Amino acid sequence: MLKDQIPRPEHPRPQFCRNTWLCLNGEWSYEFDFGESGMDPVRGMFRSAGFGRNITVPFCPESELSGVGHKDFIPAIWYHRTMEVPSEWGGKRILLHFGAVDYECEVFIDGVSAGLHFGGTVSFTFDITKWIQLGKTHHLVVRVKDDLREGNQPAGKQCFSYKSKGCHYTRTTGIWQTVWLEAVAPYGLKDIHIVPDFDSSSFVIIPRYLSVRRRLRLVVLAKANGAVAAEADIPAVDGVPAVLQMASSIPWDIENPFLYDLELKVVDDDGRVLDEVSSYAGLRKVHIEGNRIYLNNKPVYQRLVLDQGFYPDGIWTAPSDEALKNDILLAKKAGFNGARLHQKVFEERFHYWADRLGYITWGESSSWGCDCNTPEGARNFISEWREIIVRDRNHPSIIIWTPWNETRYYNNPGQHKRVHMDAYKICKDLDPTRPVNDASGYLHHITDVWTVHDYEQDPERLRKNHTPDPDRGVFRNMPEYEPEYEGQPYLIDEYGGMKWVGGEAEEPDSAAWGYGDDSGTLDAFYTRLEGLTDVILSRDHICGYCYTQLTDVEQEQNGIYYFDRSEKFDMKRIAQIFKKERAAS
Repeated sequence: MLKDQIPRPEHPRPQFCRNTWLCLNGEWSYEFDFGESGMDPVRGMFRSAGFGRNITVPFCPESELSGVGHKDFIPAIWYHRTMEVPSEWGGKRILLHFGAVDYECEVFIDGVSAGLHFGGTVSFTFDITKWIQLGKTHHLVVRVKDDLREGNQPAGKQCFSYKSKGCHYTRTTGIWQTVWLEAVAPYGLKDIHIVPDFDSSSFVIIPRYLSVRRRLRLVVLAKANGAVAAEADIPAVDGVPAVLQMASSIPWDIENPFLYDLELKVVDDDGRVLDEVSSYAGLRKVHIEGNRIYLNNKPVYQRLVLDQGFYPDGIWTAPSDEALKNDILLAKKAGFNGARLHQKVFEERFHYWADRLGYITWGESSSWGCDCNTPEGARNFISEWREIIVRDRNHPSIIIWTPWNETRYYNNPGQHKRVHMDAYKICKDLDPTRPVNDASGYLHHITDVWTVHDYEQDPERLRKNHTPDPDRGVFRNMPEYEPEYEGQPYLIDEYGGMKWVGGEAEEPDSAAWGYGDDSGTLDAFYTRLEGLTDVILSRDHICGYCYTQLTDVEQEQNGIYYFDRSEKFDMKRIAQIFKKERAAS
């Protein structure tokens, strides 16, 4: 990477864009703080004017793209860079945004604390206006703490051992998404909640503002292919909705992912524009009837792939915006119509491409590593999960929320049930438009869809598992702990996971693994894969599946593609299997 080249320069929030922003990605200085003593007044790292080593933001220090590549545990790390706010930003609020920082983050401006955030996978913002002088060079210092081994913070698939093993991989510490500055009018928009009303051909836009003043108005335009399709003009008051009623509407769906462009302006009595934001929206509806999930009032059979969002050179951070788009194109090429985004909160640019390309997804937290049976673990999870939903609920491609994954360890039944119910209720309170899968596989408590994991490798045994029994009913992972299945939409949201390393002999000490024995030959692999998938398609009570997984991830070599995204199989043959439709019922 060239010294003056800014990595990941694209706007990180495509659904909430202003022209007045400044990307802070690129070269920062850093120092590890293994003793966590940087806040000691003697060391005073928060007053730093620069550390001794350089790192490329937004890539984490464990990654090669960061220029560091430190693989051991990092309990704390400090970052520094200088910044100068453009003089034309006078009279505006200066907002400092972070796409994501894992895990605890505190920001200092010229040695003064300007904000504190907990949560490793979601975006957050600090208003730093009172610490900024136009035309002055300021020292921006970021302190990060990350202690996943305590078991009280969401960590996803980050490994708790020094070296990756099993289904746990290289860790991510510190800044791992874009950092940027933004100038906003004092009475500008803080955020918007876009609620599509498919049946009425309208959108409801619910705004919040940085501050509210009398006699200001919000003007909203929806455009279709450049032409105004609807408009609204309302008082600029927190929570007062703008309704955009289309005379004729174009839905968003998998085959035709049409998106309306939105323009939002805060104006005063004289018609002066104080704030202007561009956004977009998709007109679509997700609901449940009986044991089927509907998209735009039609049953949709979900042919999903498990996507963990890891990259060989960036770990949790895609090396480029094109790489995010390419992962979706690879999945579609393999025959899938969507993905279960697994144990990671994907960056907003991924959701943007899913919206653009007609790719349905399930939004999930990085819940592994967070003991939901402890009050501290539950608290850390719930606060972060709330932020995740608020950030991502406007994306039409997300059709189901999944707070937890495989919460099988049941040593505190009351606490376990409570945190699952809390997560479910938060989803419903913040976003009643989507179904909720309280826990993917294993232990359900309260759920709109019933999901199970089954890595049975023999098609006939899989058929037996998923032939409903008159006495036991449908297959359930933990029937001894769960409530009875009540006829919800039923999906096998993890299956397959078949190991294939490319037909080459492995080293005796290889950590490579996948589910089941090696198929031996490619033909045997295709036969088993098709047999398993055909069984699922043949079961009338099953309304979708999720195959494990899109790519190999480090030692877990059961992807449809290699870790570097190169092709592992005859993709035409793979697509023929995953594009099969279930017979209409």
